[in-house]
Amino acid sequence: QVQLVESGGGLVQPGGSLRLSCASYGINFSIYTMGWYRRAPGKEQEFVAQIDLTGGTTNYADPVKGRFTVSRDNAKNTVYLQMNSVKPEDTAVYYCKAESFISRLWGQGTQVTVSS
Repeated sequence: QVQLVESGGGLVQPGGSLRLSCASYGINFSIYTMGWYRRAPGKEQEFVAQIDLTGGTTNYADPVKGRFTVSRDNAKNTVYLQMNSVKPEDTAVYYCKAESFISRLWGQGTQVTVSS
């Protein structure tokens, strides 16, 4: 079955860290550009980070630059989002996206709540 499954979300205190994972199933993971997006309560979905096929090029939204790191392990068909120095405004449902020339897939999302 073709799907993306996010995990690793939860409750974290401000200033803390969290690592999200997105495992892919049923796709040739190595041909997909992988991205992370988020949707905060009452807001539109926004881009967070992206990584190219080999992991050599990454892009980040300005609010997370210097705090979040996206990486991938093509042998494990998984992309990661390391979240450091988190802030309350990082609270959102985080989604991963896989995109190639022929298809686009979304995961179901994982909730991240930053609160003391």
